[in-house]
Amino acid sequence: MPRPLGELEDAVMTRVWQWNRPVTVREVLEDLQQERSIAYTTVMTVMDNLHQKGWVRREVEGRAYRYTAVSNRAAYSAALMNEAWAQSDNPAAALVAFFGMMSPEQRESLNDAIRIVQRDNPLPSAPEEGEGDPTAS
Repeated sequence: MPRPLGELEDAVMTRVWQWNRPVTVREVLEDLQQERSIAYTTVMTVMDNLHQKGWVRREVEGRAYRYTAVSNRAAYSAALMNEAWAQSDNPAAALVAFFGMMSPEQRESLNDAIRIVQRDNPLPSAPEEGEGDPTAS
C-alpha cells in the first residue's frame, strides 16, 4: 500500500503523470518555479526519493536521469481508497459514510464505474431452482 505522497512529492508526480513521458529534474524544476521558489537540488532529492519508493523509474541520459511514472494517478488514488477502506473495522459503514460525502457528479461517476466493472467482470449467475441440488429431482 502506498503512503500518501507529501505536498512536494505530489506536485512533482502531478507533472510526471500529466506529461506522461520521461522527464528530467530540470523540466520539473522549471515548471515548479512558475509557482514557487525551489532549488534544483530539492527537486532532484524529491525525484530520487520517489524513485526509491517505487513511484518512478529512471534511465540515464547523458549526465542526467529521465524519470517515468510507474503507474498513473488513478491507480494511486485507488490504492489509497482501498487501504483506507481495508483499515476500517466496519467496511460497509465506511462505504456508506464515504458515499454520503459524494457530490451528485461523483455518485454518477461511481455508478458508471460499477456498470463498467459489472460488464467486464459479471458475477456468476445463481443456479436455477433445483439446478445443482442432487436432492431435487
